[in-house]
Amino acid sequence: MNEPALGMTVYGCAPDEALLFRELAPRFGVTPVITDAPVSEANVELASGSRCVSVGHKTPLSNKILLALSRVGVSYVSTRSVGFDHIDVGYAQSVGISVGNVAYSPDSVADYTLMLMLMLVRDAKSVIRRADEHDYRLNDVRGRELRDLTVGVVGTGRIGSAVVDRLRGFGSRVVAHDSRPRAGIEYVELDDLVRVSDIVTLHTPLDSGTHHLLDRRRLELMKPGAFVVNTGRGPLLDTEALVAALENGRLGGAALDVVEGEEGIFYADCRDRPVGSELLVQLQKLPNVLISPHTAYYTDHALSDTVENSITNCLAFESGERHG
Repeated sequence: MNEPALGMTVYGCAPDEALLFRELAPRFGVTPVITDAPVSEANVELASGSRCVSVGHKTPLSNKILLALSRVGVSYVSTRSVGFDHIDVGYAQSVGISVGNVAYSPDSVADYTLMLMLMLVRDAKSVIRRADEHDYRLNDVRGRELRDLTVGVVGTGRIGSAVVDRLRGFGSRVVAHDSRPRAGIEYVELDDLVRVSDIVTLHTPLDSGTHHLLDRRRLELMKPGAFVVNTGRGPLLDTEALVAALENGRLGGAALDVVEGEEGIFYADCRDRPVGSELLVQLQKLPNVLISPHTAYYTDHALSDTVENSITNCLAFESGERHG
């Protein structure tokens, strides 16, 4: 007699994710209920009969939503992201819900991070904009080569370590800061890292201890003309302080795939409505700032990893393991 299929409700599922869930779930004996709507108090009933739900990182899960999920029988939430700063894990546990994250190819974010670094040190934004207007003259400022630069990597987990590996291929000097050092990497105190680095790149998880890790004081410690890259989480960086440091010319530029207050802006079409973040508008007006909408993770390989690991997380939970 065949085992009954495991039920799983997938919220906030984009079309490309939905295609993968429908393709992969049957291989694991899982029958998913899929909706493109983010989980809310109004649609928690979709999870009735499922102990496991999968959610995206784009919408915060309020405590009211967590409580409502608990009341319809949900006991495990798998977020399709590495970070889970959009979920109050402690509160979830208090209402009987375990929370797990997923691992996906670190190469997606690492590749993107290196691309942003290269674009910054070659002033690609202004070069491309001028070429689009048929101005093909050389830039007034020459680019720099990564082999001549010191790069400070803040956070050397899977993604940060993959960034370190790539930088070695370019011949950069790499210094790092992390509470859990890994062998073969030069670690320094964070204040020392920002003092010596030509580029500072952020890859540490966001929590109460890392909020505004790169604050006004540390930005002022950075070398004149240095660059900041953030493909981690927006609030790791004090955006107001960054804008000030860029506008007064102290910093050479910034590349941000994540920004504070991106919720409700990134992943939306804002062409015909106000953006809703003055700081984001200020940043985008600056010629030495690159902004992209939290897209570094978005590759075919990483998306497949994310969907498959969301399913296996739920299976592991059902089998008695505590995954994530």
